[in-house]
Amino acid sequence: MSKHPLEPLSSQEVETAVSILKTLPEFNGTTRIISVMLKEPAKETVHSWPSSPANGRQAKAVLLDNAINVTSVVELDLGGNRVIQRKTAPPGAQPTLSVDEQVECEQAVLRSPDFRAALEKQYGISDTSLVMVDIWSAGYYGQEEERTRRLTRPLCFLRADATDNGYARPIEGIRPVVDLNTMQVIRVEEYGHWPLPPESGNYAAARVDSFRSDIKPLAIAQPEGPSFTLDGNSISWQNWKFVIGFNAREGLTLHHVRYHDQGRDRSVLYRASLTEMVVPYGDPNPTQARKNAFDVGEYGMGMCANSLRLGCDCLGHIEYLDAHLCDSRGRALTIENAICIHEEDYGILWKHTDRRLPDTPEVRRSRRLVVSAISTVENYEYGFFWYFYQDGNIQFEIKLTGVLSLGTLRGGEKPKYGSLIAPLLYAPNHQHFFNVRLDFDLDGMENTVQQLDVVPDLIDDSNPYENAFYVKASCLQTEQQALANLNVETARSWKIVNPNSKNAVGEPVGYKFLPGDNSVPFASKNAWWRKRAGFVNHHVWVTPYTEGENYAAGDYPNQSQGGDGLTKWTSENRQIGNTDVVFWYTFGHTHLPRPEDYPVMPTAYIGFTLKPHGFFAMNPANDVPPNSPVKTSANGHTCSHR
Repeated sequence: MSKHPLEPLSSQEVETAVSILKTLPEFNGTTRIISVMLKEPAKETVHSWPSSPANGRQAKAVLLDNAINVTSVVELDLGGNRVIQRKTAPPGAQPTLSVDEQVECEQAVLRSPDFRAALEKQYGISDTSLVMVDIWSAGYYGQEEERTRRLTRPLCFLRADATDNGYARPIEGIRPVVDLNTMQVIRVEEYGHWPLPPESGNYAAARVDSFRSDIKPLAIAQPEGPSFTLDGNSISWQNWKFVIGFNAREGLTLHHVRYHDQGRDRSVLYRASLTEMVVPYGDPNPTQARKNAFDVGEYGMGMCANSLRLGCDCLGHIEYLDAHLCDSRGRALTIENAICIHEEDYGILWKHTDRRLPDTPEVRRSRRLVVSAISTVENYEYGFFWYFYQDGNIQFEIKLTGVLSLGTLRGGEKPKYGSLIAPLLYAPNHQHFFNVRLDFDLDGMENTVQQLDVVPDLIDDSNPYENAFYVKASCLQTEQQALANLNVETARSWKIVNPNSKNAVGEPVGYKFLPGDNSVPFASKNAWWRKRAGFVNHHVWVTPYTEGENYAAGDYPNQSQGGDGLTKWTSENRQIGNTDVVFWYTFGHTHLPRPEDYPVMPTAYIGFTLKPHGFFAMNPANDVPPNSPVKTSANGHTCSHR
């Protein structure tokens, strides 16, 4: 079978794309290649594959010319070795920070005479060899003159030695501002002097004094191998089939998700991806106030991906996929083992014991397929986990860990806007908001989104015991009607249906969207970060599928003024009923730090679930075979498990 048309670019295809870009007359020594990714073919091409072969492979590249501060997007025909079209971005648009710029920015700060002078003035330190510089996006705060420059506002820390946890000793009160186009520190902002925290906060194995000794080995074995098969990035597992994608901006993506049911592959999701996230800090103190990173659009979740390690990040029988990218100079950048694929036991799938047949209880073990990737954005780690279940459920979970972004206190101070973590060290309150784009093609492209609210029935003769309640389903017809937030009082959820495809009981087939934990932003709507991250204003947005509408905060959130993305598109109030719809979900984690989050943070979890709701005729996991009884000894007793 030919390669699936949505497979991500191979290393050879990235190399071909770079070679074409370098033939452009405007490509020169000041041109950076910010990203190269697959230009996805039309949906009709994908849905007709493999009976109708796809056309030639195409790529899309984002370029930045540092000399003139101009961003452009170039579409390429890889097979024809030619440029299809080139578009210049709006003036002042700043693309994602490249991996090269992160390294170069740190060096620019360390060699800056102004930074060295401020460091010696405030801390008496002249040796910068142990200074650690984290690139932080500059944002936008009304200084229009700064939009003509590509800026960052790094945070700085001081290690005690070469392997020390530098984040435990923030250099409070000093923030350099770097022009990345010239790679020069243009100024150093000084807010005063704070002492360096006195204690170390090391977590690395080599720096921990002793470990607990009562942990016995836990082995996971699949002697016959896994139940999934991989063909390139196309995967089949039980009844599921889909394509695993990856790109520099979004990181892990899923494509063309189908479920084999009664002899045919039924489409569920066409594309699923993390489109944007923002981490606003709730501390008005000068060093902290401008911390609000857009980790997807400003840093690139894929570019920050880890190379995963067996037995550490993933446990069991693991298959890995590499990610093929390039750095900003066009050099090949392969992230080995960027994507982890494995199976997990997940407890009881279903069970029933008939008291009349006590010797024949029926129970099935649940198994799930896990597709995951982990990215490190300076101090924070984000794990992205897609779970596929035997009963048709799909779950997305983000795991947050890493090191808190900390600040320093003066002696005797207590933080109003955060938590005291260690002597003279505090962690500011902050939030993490994520936006996921779910392009549903449920049994076809014409779908409708329903908002479901559980409401009590009227108190009348039909409800004499006053116990009745029912589900009120509102079919959403326009973008403005679809704007909504969670509502605990009505157990609000959403259902995506296909009115043109009926199930076994004559109703439209559907999948239900079940939100998990969430929160709302606490900053004012006048805060600049909220103007730029308009997607946080509602938990749910629905748009008609439109090519080019991919990112919730727009194509260029870096240093943007706001008003882009979902807020702009949905202002048109387009029709969304019985059409090709995209469901956008914003979910937030409010982090009020605690000492137990230091020196490294135990994992926090947030996500959502997609559950079939009338999509199948019956429980699709009814045909999962029982496990063979196993004799084991537990507390001296012999047990039989099915």
